[in-house]
Amino acid sequence: MSLFNDKLKKITLEEVLSLIVGLYVIHYFIIKFNIVNIDAIWIYVFVIFYFVFKLRNEIPSLGEDISQLFKLNLLKTIFLVVILNIFLSYGMLYLADFILNIFTVNFSMASYSILSSSLLTIVVVAPISEELIFRGVFLNRLKLFIPLMFSVLVSSVFFASLHSFGSIFSAFIFAICVSFLYLKTDNIVVPIFAHFLNNLFAEIIIVLDSSNVLFNNTLVIIVMSILAVISFALIVMSIIPELKNINNKDL
Repeated sequence: MSLFNDKLKKITLEEVLSLIVGLYVIHYFIIKFNIVNIDAIWIYVFVIFYFVFKLRNEIPSLGEDISQLFKLNLLKTIFLVVILNIFLSYGMLYLADFILNIFTVNFSMASYSILSSSLLTIVVVAPISEELIFRGVFLNRLKLFIPLMFSVLVSSVFFASLHSFGSIFSAFIFAICVSFLYLKTDNIVVPIFAHFLNNLFAEIIIVLDSSNVLFNNTLVIIVMSILAVISFALIVMSIIPELKNINNKDL
C-alpha cells in the first residue's frame, strides 16, 4: 500500500459529507438567485481539488500505484469486470425500457446519464471524484464500524442512488465489482481506472450507435439481453465469492 492510499484511508466520512453538503448548498443558492450559470459538475471538480490538497504530500507515491495497473493479470481482471458490467447495464436498460413502455413513458438514453455534461466530465472527472468518495472514504470508513460485506453493500447503495431509473441496479453491481478490485489491490487507482474504462466504453457505444440500433433491432436486443444474463451470472459466481474470501481474511 502506497503512502497515498494509506493517508486516503484516514480522511473521515464526516469531513467529506460536510464538504459535499456545503457545496450543494452553495450551488443551490447560486442557481436560486441566478448569480451565475454554473453546472453541478463544479462540485465534482472541487471535491477532486479537496482530495489533492489533503493528499498533496503523498501524490508522488501514486507512481507505484499506477505501475501496478500494468500487471497483465490485473489488467485482464479489470477489462473482464468492465465488459461484464457493460453488458449487464444494457440488460438493465432494456428492462427499464420495457417497464416504462408499460406505463407509456417515453424512453430516452439521455435520461439515464447522471450528468448532462462533457465527455471529459463523464469519462475523467466523475470516475476520479466518485471513486475517491465511495471507495476511498465511504468504504474505508464504514468497514471500521460494520462488517466488510455490509460496508461494501452500503457504499454501493449510496453510489447507485446517484444514478437514475434503469441504471441503479447495474450501478450497484458495478460498485460491488470495483469495491472488490479496490479491496483486492488496496490501490485506489485500480477502481478509478476501471470506472474510467466503463464510462469510456459506454460513451463510445453511444456515439457509434447513432442510429440507436441497440434499442431498435429485436435480434440485437435479444443477444444483448442474453449476454446481460450471462454477465450477471459470471459476476455472481466469480466476484462475489472473492469478496467473501477477502471478508474472511479481514476477520
